[in-house]
Amino acid sequence: MILTATEAARRISSGTLTAEAYARSCLEAVAAREPVVRAFAALDAEAALRAARELDAGPSRGPLNGVPFAVKDVIDTADLPTEMGSPIWQGYRPRVDAACVALSRAAGGVMLGKTVTAELAYVAPGPTTNPHDPAHTPGGSSSGSAAAVAAGMVPLALGTQTGGSVLRPASFCGVVGLKPSYGAIARPGMKLMADSLDTIGLMARTVEDANLFLAVLTAERPEPLPDIAPPRIGLCRTHLWDLAEPAAREAVENAARRLEAAGAVLRDVALPPDFAALTEARVTINDHEISRALAWEWEYRRAGLGGRVAATVERGRAIPRAAYAAAQEAAAAARARFPEAMAGCNALLTLGAAGEAPEGLASTGDSRFQGLWTLLHGPAVGLPTHCGPKGLPVGIQLVAPRHADRHLLAVTRWAMDRLGSPS
Repeated sequence: MILTATEAARRISSGTLTAEAYARSCLEAVAAREPVVRAFAALDAEAALRAARELDAGPSRGPLNGVPFAVKDVIDTADLPTEMGSPIWQGYRPRVDAACVALSRAAGGVMLGKTVTAELAYVAPGPTTNPHDPAHTPGGSSSGSAAAVAAGMVPLALGTQTGGSVLRPASFCGVVGLKPSYGAIARPGMKLMADSLDTIGLMARTVEDANLFLAVLTAERPEPLPDIAPPRIGLCRTHLWDLAEPAAREAVENAARRLEAAGAVLRDVALPPDFAALTEARVTINDHEISRALAWEWEYRRAGLGGRVAATVERGRAIPRAAYAAAQEAAAAARARFPEAMAGCNALLTLGAAGEAPEGLASTGDSRFQGLWTLLHGPAVGLPTHCGPKGLPVGIQLVAPRHADRHLLAVTRWAMDRLGSPS
């Protein structure tokens, strides 16, 4: 049974559905689709069912109350390996859950399994395929998390984003993706790659589910999203606009037209010209920090690193400290200016990805369309609103300044109610 997390938690709490029955339905979806989708790196069905039965036998544990969730395999779990898509970490068993997993379980969530990640949450993909067409990539690096939600295996999944690793697979797989403000979700227990960029995010079926899961992950009391007046939305094409496929550009412009017709105040918003340099600044920061984060792997297990990861470490080690510092200063200055650059808008509407998921599994796609917003440290939400010429999902993205997460979710819920999912 494909339910939203919000609906499943409500039904389990009311007694019209058991946690065990819902967990079994998710496991049935895994059994049916996993041979092709290959979303999971590790799965313990019996442990999930035991956890569900324990929840059924006692009082409600919290807002997730029997809702299954999946965890990207760069986030620690005490009862399943954390192998990070890397032979170096094969068989690694952490002693404790990451903070985000502990909070999810404490809220009544049932951890179903670990989802496939690109190697060390970077760019070399794992075996996961796109649930809409297995000949196409699901995106990455949170490949399995997006695919598992899109395939109906779980209603919620944890991912991580350093460039575009939550929002791009959300767009390619046609689910709601949330990269919250930098630091909003505590990172202990996550494999860090680029410390000043890495952000724990999530995949969900609806904006309401994203709001529920975010509250759990930030140790806050879940509250329904408020009804809001028609928002002020800025159509922001950015310096990357012409690099996107026509389908991606049309999705954004079509969404803008429809939202304006529904009452939103639309205006074109051009970011300051020097923001164009932030794309390269993010790469400099990314490569420099990865080369430091992987010091142990580089010095003692170098042969186990894939070619693309190794090349990034080599590039990062060659970046002068002064160049890294300059990139960080440019990023900090842009973050300070970003609220004013939004020109009084509640959110900016922009490209969710380059277009439809590329054919083949050798690449996870172009991260530049999300990387700029990751660098700015604000929340970004991907909405599954359009399809491209091949019938594959094409998402849009709404962004806001740091710490405006809940307000952005209210705006995105308003927008999604009016745009709807593609037919």
